[in-house]
Amino acid sequence: MENVNEYLSQWANVYRQDLTTNIMPFWLKYGLDRVNGGVYTCVDRDGTLIDSTKSVWFQGRFAFVCAYAYNKVEKNPEWLAAAKSTIDFIEQHCIDTDGHMFFEVTATGGPIRKRRYVFSETFAAIAMSEYSIASGDKSYAEKALKMYHNIQRLISTPGLLPSKYCENVHMQGHSLTMILINTASRIREAINAPELTEQIDKSVMKLRKDFMHPEFNALLETVGPNGEFIDTINGRLINPGHCIETAWFILEEAKLRNWDKELLDTALTILDWSWKWGWDETYGGITNFRDCKNYSPQDYAHDMKFWWPQCEAIIATLYAYEATKDGKYLDMHKQISDWTYTHFPDKEYGEWYGYLHMDGSVSQPAKGNLFKGPFHIPRMMVKCYDLCNEIQK
Repeated sequence: MENVNEYLSQWANVYRQDLTTNIMPFWLKYGLDRVNGGVYTCVDRDGTLIDSTKSVWFQGRFAFVCAYAYNKVEKNPEWLAAAKSTIDFIEQHCIDTDGHMFFEVTATGGPIRKRRYVFSETFAAIAMSEYSIASGDKSYAEKALKMYHNIQRLISTPGLLPSKYCENVHMQGHSLTMILINTASRIREAINAPELTEQIDKSVMKLRKDFMHPEFNALLETVGPNGEFIDTINGRLINPGHCIETAWFILEEAKLRNWDKELLDTALTILDWSWKWGWDETYGGITNFRDCKNYSPQDYAHDMKFWWPQCEAIIATLYAYEATKDGKYLDMHKQISDWTYTHFPDKEYGEWYGYLHMDGSVSQPAKGNLFKGPFHIPRMMVKCYDLCNEIQK
């Protein structure tokens, strides 16, 4: 690429413009609940509310994004107020008496459903820490750290969370291992506690020892308790988007440690492996699921392309270029960015589609549900706006 700074400057402008004039206004208009607090995410293509059920994951995610954008892009008071309103909703309605958060609540905060995960807690924690930075109110950093300790209590105390499988089945999943890297990292920005860095080191070591399988050049989603390969459909599963997200979580930590070589090598290996598994050579874009033995993938969404893996790939390739100055990563960034911006943005009604067929055509046009909402897209825009500017310094 001849003029790298010009390329980065152009993309920085795209990210900022799309965030401030499209994504954030869409969710403030159609998602933010100005009556009960919190945010709705189940909206149709034009923003029409199609279900008032509130995803508790997205209460934390939206509050985080609002505060993160406030910290990194512009001091928009509406974003800060939205973050505070949504955190208030979390504290008032989304935490059960046993300390385990709900997964779904009603519009007014009535409990609907709990799940065996702690992702509601991880997203609430990063929302509180980011809001602490944005507002200057250190009490929210303390709340974030308290939430982190509660997460550790929930995952380490037998019987507090129901098991996915029968008691004789012993497996571990990639999701919790990787999310704790980002959770600890984001909280640490607001409050320094040694257990946060210890968790990051523990997660990275577990990824290296258990989840990275060089015999397949893949990071697997599910392995045995000591990293054993499980030769089943679930055990062979590769989720390229998840792996690419993990790669940039580790790149972020490597950067903080002056581009620590071991962390950098781990992250780039995961990114290179996962790009090879994920990039669709026929139609473009990052696919959802692969089988590490190249059997036919069995997940119901195997022949679709979701919004979020594309976002994670945009971040990861830009981070990898910053770390290495290797032009191949900037070429990959251009490849995924051009494809994503050609297929996902809705030029008529705003925001982005979430679900495409393998060939890039729209599967269904709704802008949100309990799993898609204001997180991966705006986080990518904030992070990449920041990275583009940093690389040019």
